[in-house]
Amino acid sequence: MKLTTMLSKKHEMKRQFQTNTRIYVKIIVMTIIFSLFVFRNIAQNIDSTQKAPSYFGTAISVTNNGISLLPSFTLGKPALIVDLILGKGKLSFEPQLRFALEGKPWSFVFWWRYKLIKSQKFFMNVGTHPAVAFKTIKITNNGSTQEMQVAQRYLAAEFTPTFVTGKHSSIGLYYLTSHGFEQDATQYTHFVSLRSSFNQLALYKDWHLSVAPQLYYLKMDATDAVAFSSSFTLAKGHYPLSLSSIINKTIQTSIPGMKDFIWNVSLVYSFHKQYTAH
Repeated sequence: MKLTTMLSKKHEMKRQFQTNTRIYVKIIVMTIIFSLFVFRNIAQNIDSTQKAPSYFGTAISVTNNGISLLPSFTLGKPALIVDLILGKGKLSFEPQLRFALEGKPWSFVFWWRYKLIKSQKFFMNVGTHPAVAFKTIKITNNGSTQEMQVAQRYLAAEFTPTFVTGKHSSIGLYYLTSHGFEQDATQYTHFVSLRSSFNQLALYKDWHLSVAPQLYYLKMDATDAVAFSSSFTLAKGHYPLSLSSIINKTIQTSIPGMKDFIWNVSLVYSFHKQYTAH
């Protein structure tokens, strides 16, 4: 009788997980469709007097270790990351879908970005996004422990003032703030970084390297940290495949679970196309 009850509860938890997964997928699909509809109307209104080009792009990354938007945190296992961008003129919609390679969702971020200021020497972008992050919790019933995924909702905004210092270099600030809606999620996050970018540095023939180091301060509710991170991308000409890596070194932290050093290597396929209305 006891074994039957345990099997029944296990089946019920599995059924609940499958139901939640279907709900999450429906929410994601509806969000993307709604966002595309809103984007189309906003973009037409913003650029109605300008024949601004439209553009679409994607970057699909397979990595040995998924690293978060906040580089202090990692999935801790291989991941698939899909970045999309759909834009017209100054406005773009940029969803990012992240999964563990085993198939479980990791996080879904739906960026809206706007090029507020743009000149030869300075530009500033602003953005906002709703996001859903997934975490796995363990539930024990009658001595049987099962894993279940739960979703946490966030709303964030970003500001990116940047100075162009050369043909292939820039320096600027990046500020991200977010609010978590669930009680067990981080309520308020502030991320401030001093970052620079060195793009398409010539190496050999058509090979080039891009490097983007940053020193940042991260505050999550009552805890905080200072760390250094950098990304590296090795590419050849206009070839769609590239190799990238992220490293993150913690300098000081009071944030629970933050590791001293993390890194990854990713294989990236990218595509970008611009369209002009006639």
